[in-house]
Amino acid sequence: MSPKRSRLEIYLDILKVVSKGTSKPTRIMYRTNLSWKPLIGILESLLDQSLIIKDEQGSHTTYRITEKGRNVLTYFSQAIELIEVR
Repeated sequence: MSPKRSRLEIYLDILKVVSKGTSKPTRIMYRTNLSWKPLIGILESLLDQSLIIKDEQGSHTTYRITEKGRNVLTYFSQAIELIEVR
């Protein structure tokens, strides 16, 4: 069994999925292996921090990563590569 992901790892997983073009909330939920309630809370947090943008057209909601979100994703991805976890 794999260990639980930290909150930071979950945030980074969501940013990665959104940066790769997955924009619908249900698709994000499936690709990050989260349930609905935690996903919505984290998406709201990412919106509050201006790491993603929410686009609403009628009843359809999509998310896009911002430049700040790309910078955060790059920074933490590089940091994770430097740290060797055993």
